[in-house]
Amino acid sequence: GWCRKTKKLLNNLGVEYYYTDVDLLKENERDEVMKIVRRHNSRGSFPTLVIDDNKCIVGYEEDEIKRELGK
Repeated sequence: GWCRKTKKLLNNLGVEYYYTDVDLLKENERDEVMKIVRRHNSRGSFPTLVIDDNKCIVGYEEDEIKRELGK
């Protein structure tokens, strides 16, 4: 899916990142993570990529991701 493609792109670009597989979390952990996601993306859809806790890119947007990361 799009999440896998986004991780592959970040790996290929040599970008350090962390991710959370929200669907694998326990319900209470998932609720907490979704609060954080919705601060950046009110729809709560995935992938939600947050760069420097500031810029949010929703979905697999290769050109925008590269541009924001200066790649």
